[in-house]
Amino acid sequence: MALAFTSSTSIAFSSSSSSSRTEQGVNVSSTKFHPSDVSHLVSPAVFSLSRKRSAAVKALNAEPRRNHPVVPSAATTFAPDVVEKAVELEDFEKLAKDLENASPLEIMDKALEKYGNDIAIAFSGAEDVALIEYAHLTGRPYRVFSLDTGRLNPETYKFFDTVEKHYNIRIEYMFPDSVEVQALVRTKGLFSFYEDGHQECCRVRKVRPLRRALKGLRAWITGQRKDQSPGTRSEVPVVQVDPVFEGMDGGSGSLVKWNPVANVGGNDVWTFLRTMDVPVNSLHGQGYVSIGCEPCTRAVLPGQHEREGRWWWEDAKAKECGLHKGNIKEEIVSGNVNSNDGASDIFNGNDIVNLSRHGMENLLKMEDRKDAWIVVLYAPWCQFCQAMEASYVELGEQLAGSGVKVGKFRADGDEKAFAQQELQLGSFPTILFFPKHSSRPIKYPSEKRDVDSLTSFVNALR
Repeated sequence: MALAFTSSTSIAFSSSSSSSRTEQGVNVSSTKFHPSDVSHLVSPAVFSLSRKRSAAVKALNAEPRRNHPVVPSAATTFAPDVVEKAVELEDFEKLAKDLENASPLEIMDKALEKYGNDIAIAFSGAEDVALIEYAHLTGRPYRVFSLDTGRLNPETYKFFDTVEKHYNIRIEYMFPDSVEVQALVRTKGLFSFYEDGHQECCRVRKVRPLRRALKGLRAWITGQRKDQSPGTRSEVPVVQVDPVFEGMDGGSGSLVKWNPVANVGGNDVWTFLRTMDVPVNSLHGQGYVSIGCEPCTRAVLPGQHEREGRWWWEDAKAKECGLHKGNIKEEIVSGNVNSNDGASDIFNGNDIVNLSRHGMENLLKMEDRKDAWIVVLYAPWCQFCQAMEASYVELGEQLAGSGVKVGKFRADGDEKAFAQQELQLGSFPTILFFPKHSSRPIKYPSEKRDVDSLTSFVNALR
């Protein structure tokens, strides 16, 4: 699908868009936007009507921007005027097919209507500002969050401020854990990603903060497009059950990802931004297309694909930081997933014991252990293992000194057959509890891998 905007489109309100954004006080119910009102986005009358409706609603995160000492997180900000509704079971594959030919505006409206305050837009400071404009046009309340890695370009920080003022909103920033960043930098230096891959740094600065944000939501909205990265995003649907992250209810399937511009070409997005006079990052004028952290992003040359400016020193087939790693398909060889020995290790915590094959064999032999153990059987390339990493590290911290030791055992590659035969491995991750006075481990039966669920499992058995 492609948007039909052209630079010559006549927008009657373009000269007064700035002032219309700040108007408030109109009854929301009388101006509710319905996608059925829109037959095609190119109609000037439609934009005029949408702009009037959007001006009548104050965004959820518009209170107050600069004089409050605490920045709300995406997991803790609540809308005072939105009634929470139960999330019904739905066939999202069918919904994706139904919306395949829908406009981004209609998809955005559907998402905001369905989830209210339990959904938020992920804003990176690049061209996905189009998502904010679409949300603004629906006239519905909306939330925006962004990941501040601490290594963004100065132009990106200025752009964040411009967007806040333009839409009269407050972006909900998520930051990496300072202790984890300090440990990474002290151990490996400031630019270790040039030598051993960007996954570890991205996991600390982006993936884990994102995981914290999403744990307070039921759905999130991204700017993924099929044409952004043919190797990883060519099959992105407009809506899907998130394959990697968990939402507030915990467990597999607890989070829904909306991609309103999945079927829109990059040129059409830019036509839309110019038509609507939307502010953009000044780096775009310097040849930057896809914008991330300053050390890992550079301008692209004419004719180069936009993702070639990201992590340019690495394999072009896997240009993902981990936020959308579910897009990457593992290679299947004779029915087994390639172990990808080059992947950075996970579950690295001061309170987690890295067990060898010999250590696991000893655990199996011991019938009267000094301490109980909980052990995760994992593969570092497994997206579900990566999704539970923060919860498991936190579990280790909580159980330190409690009489229950927390361990990990890498069970892919050469160890997979042993884990399947002796450790009940069915899929990654598999979690086992070894009681103090039992010869056989007990397998964790649930797909909920948040720290509270894991703690309840341990407390019920120790």
